Amino acid sequence: MNRKRISKRQMQSLCGEIRPDDGVDPAELFRPTRNRNNNDRKAQQLCRQVADTLSLVLSGEYGEELRDLRIVAVTPAPDATQLLVLVAPAVEGAKCDPDAVLAKLADAAGKLRSEVAAAITRRRAPKLIFQFIAGQSAEDVQP
Repeated sequence: MNRKRISKRQMQSLCGEIRPDDGVDPAELFRPTRNRNNNDRKAQQLCRQVADTLSLVLSGEYGEELRDLRIVAVTPAPDATQLLVLVAPAVEGAKCDPDAVLAKLADAAGKLRSEVAAAITRRRAPKLIFQFIAGQSAEDVQP
């Protein structure tokens, strides 16, 4: 339904002073805003499942460089269709080349996504974005 917008001149002739809510449909004014936090519990549950799956898969099936990684956090980025996976060396003092680790993770991203898809029950598996964090503990990182 096409609604006609009232001009400022017409509104001024109908009232003494114009306020920000003048000319707004009351149905839209009092409509509750949709908050993305409603699905926050399910998104966090998905992130925990993905983190568990990735830590199991990385610990056994892939090369030495990926085996020495730990999953620090998995967060929705910006929603559950795409997840940001923060990885760090399993040992605090271990030296890893971040570029080499991210290249290996990029090569294995398809296989890792298929492992995640097999572990979760969703119509579409989320896209995984990897970020390497060196020199920070899990408590220092704010997911």
